[in-house]
Amino acid sequence: MSQKLEVVIITGMSGAGKTVAVQLFEDLRYFVIDNMIPTLAEKFVDVIKQSADFPKMAMVMDTRAKGFYDQVLPVIQQLRQRHDINVKVLFLDAGNAELVARYKETRRAHPLAKQDGVLAGIERERKLLGELASQSDVKIDTTNLTPRNLRIRLTEIFNNGQGTDFYVDVMSFGFKYGLPLDADIVMDVRFLPNPFYVPALKHLTGNDPAVQEYVMQSPEAQNFYQHLYSLITTALPGYIKEGKTSLTIAIGCTGGQHRSVTIANRLAADLRKQDYVVNAHHRDVDKAH
Repeated sequence: MSQKLEVVIITGMSGAGKTVAVQLFEDLRYFVIDNMIPTLAEKFVDVIKQSADFPKMAMVMDTRAKGFYDQVLPVIQQLRQRHDINVKVLFLDAGNAELVARYKETRRAHPLAKQDGVLAGIERERKLLGELASQSDVKIDTTNLTPRNLRIRLTEIFNNGQGTDFYVDVMSFGFKYGLPLDADIVMDVRFLPNPFYVPALKHLTGNDPAVQEYVMQSPEAQNFYQHLYSLITTALPGYIKEGKTSLTIAIGCTGGQHRSVTIANRLAADLRKQDYVVNAHHRDVDKAH
């Protein structure tokens, strides 16, 4: 039996990072087609399948293609029904304010903006893409990701192009800066002892041993962590069984610098010991105290 062709459909909000994704998939030796017309997707899949040089391909489908909104979901459904390919849909998103800032920086016109400006165009696009976002296999919010960090996330998720391994992203964040949009599980650790009020620890972070020791010193903190770890390790096999390719676990405290960082680091380290592919990153750790 011939090897199945790996197909990644890259889509999402305009300005959310599809260009970075295209460059990354090219580096991973995918055959990449930008601005694919949805109705031609299956024909291109057949062409690539006939070439032994490309066992994997990625296609960008977005608002630039005529008829995109009417065609993309039926095309994806049709591709998913094929038994000779493995299809994954990658949806890139970002907050409205960040998307507006990116358009202002590049001075580009939003494809759906009319006389009422960029923000109105973004809101139209978000509404039109709602169902597509809900049917995606991997959804990444790039609001707080640099291009480099997005490349790292994509590389780890798709495992150097294999696209089959389960990937866990453990992140810390501060509630004062808003909830992460791409989190699957959110845990609130604001009840733990807060190093912010200890002068010697205030300007350190949960990456420092002194802060970690302070946060975890109480029996309540240890008990909470053991329950959290048990909950996560019990749930992960179920996510894998259901075919989910990635899971984002967000740990939040007030500022995202002490307690959440401590717990996120420990959880990531312990999950790696169980042979999960895990990345830990701290969204708000560098923000001013």
